[in-house]
Amino acid sequence: MSLDKNTFEQPANSLLAVLPLNDYERLVPHLKLVKLSNRQVLYEAGEPIAQVYFPNKAVVSIITTMEDGSTVEVGLVSNEGMVGMPVILGDNITTTTAFVQIPDSAMQIDADILRSEFNRGTALQSVLLRYVQGVYTQIAQGSACNRLHKLEGRLARWLLTVSDRLESDEFPLTQEFISQMLGVRRSGVTEAANILSEAGMITYHRGQINILNRQALEKTSCECYQIIEKEFVRLLGNKPNRSQK
Repeated sequence: MSLDKNTFEQPANSLLAVLPLNDYERLVPHLKLVKLSNRQVLYEAGEPIAQVYFPNKAVVSIITTMEDGSTVEVGLVSNEGMVGMPVILGDNITTTTAFVQIPDSAMQIDADILRSEFNRGTALQSVLLRYVQGVYTQIAQGSACNRLHKLEGRLARWLLTVSDRLESDEFPLTQEFISQMLGVRRSGVTEAANILSEAGMITYHRGQINILNRQALEKTSCECYQIIEKEFVRLLGNKPNRSQK
């Protein structure tokens, strides 16, 4: 269902929200509100990306898959960003796969149209390039984090990030899924989750995570959480996470 510009006076997606009105209104006729279902694949590794998505409260994982079938999350996208970044970088094929981790809605636009608007060199180009820089920081910091930090700190960082994107302290995630995203064994996630649970920071029951003590969870998280969040705020002026309000 395509929506007119009056529907988009206050976009839920932060990238769309920071665009100047003229740039945003140029996109409006091409944006379509779509529902994203659980585990829906938005693009496959090695396949052309036909559509770009600006999530509202959906959470999308960008994953890399090894030859033996093991996976690791290399990116997390929700209302702060876009899914289909290679489209504005000169190509529409990538080695990663994007699928929906937590269902909700998104604004969808044809990849060719977005590329054409991007190449006009307006404020849209500047905003999206700053987003790319934020993602670069996220990937670089994440690589260091995965190598140097303890699992409970990494898990705390990841839970805080998902919580920020959803603007909720309660959300559905299984330990098996978390282990795939962090690239560790499920037993490791169970142990780390038990540490956080016994400290009163979270509860976990039947695939439902509930953050009980956000302040303590932030103290447990490695420094990567604050570094990444602050960089996105610096680059795009996105609202700070709820602990900074």
